[in-house]
Amino acid sequence: MMRIRLLPLATAAFCLPLFALAPAADARAGMGSSMGSRGSRTYTPPPRTSVTPNWTRPMDRSMTPRSPSYSSPAPESSLGRSAPAFGSSARPPFAMRHPFLTGLAGGFLGAGLFGMLSGHGFFSGFSGAGGGGGSFFGFIIQVLVVAFIINLIIKFWRKRSANNTSSGSTGSSGMFGAAGEASPFSNQPQQAPSQEVTLTPDDYSAFQQLLINIQAAWSAQDMMSLQRMATPEMVSYFNNQLSELTSRGARNIVSDVQFLRGDLSEAWREGTITYATVALQYSAIDVTTDSMGNVLDGSKTERQTVTELWTFLRADGRGNWILSAIQQAG
Repeated sequence: MMRIRLLPLATAAFCLPLFALAPAADARAGMGSSMGSRGSRTYTPPPRTSVTPNWTRPMDRSMTPRSPSYSSPAPESSLGRSAPAFGSSARPPFAMRHPFLTGLAGGFLGAGLFGMLSGHGFFSGFSGAGGGGGSFFGFIIQVLVVAFIINLIIKFWRKRSANNTSSGSTGSSGMFGAAGEASPFSNQPQQAPSQEVTLTPDDYSAFQQLLINIQAAWSAQDMMSLQRMATPEMVSYFNNQLSELTSRGARNIVSDVQFLRGDLSEAWREGTITYATVALQYSAIDVTTDSMGNVLDGSKTERQTVTELWTFLRADGRGNWILSAIQQAG
């Protein structure tokens, strides 16, 4: 009995070092997740930068609906036929694309050859009047006639298919961007193509200041300030995360934020909205405490270095950048 009771204690003692070595959970604004929206590029990985040379984690949460990729087979109702697999340039063989036509041609050819071999072809009368030489000559004529008819039918059908294809592709121009490249959202509603934009030093200064101010408002649980600096979507995520901390009797404080370096990943315009995704590397004191001030996670003295991609947007004529997405860098 003593051995049985000591077994759970021994197991717990063995597992304690594992818990001690567990990495600290991310508790800064965003809590280490990828969330928000980047317009039509929400589910497109941002270009790599010198600050983020590796992969970027896709969105964990976003209010932007995910549209099917254009690499997936197109539904029968939208294109009229199944699209070939992405990256495949080979067209299906003619027999697969026009089974009725090939069956009709095969019937003509089969009937003609069978009639010739049995002596009842299209020119059986001529062959009978001419004897053996006329029979061979009639055989050659029948083969040429059948081949000519099949060739005419094939040309007619190909011309008709080409006309249908050209008329069907006229209305799909909205699926292509300004550079003529296929959009990865083939079934996405048509929208204005994005345009690349150039940022100024004032824009980069605004990004650095927003980084510091948002972390300060997060630490103070100041939702009013967050509403002025982030989109309603991001504010809703921040509110849920802060509520979760409060329900556990915990509070996260990010202090002494120091910007280290940054690099532009991409900046573009969609309609009246300008987007900018920037790689940011910064260090800060990130600590989570309970209601009594006891440290639950992090450290009050050791700094943590963080690398993330923040996307900001600005409406034309308003002038203020606001946060619209945070993504974690690999």
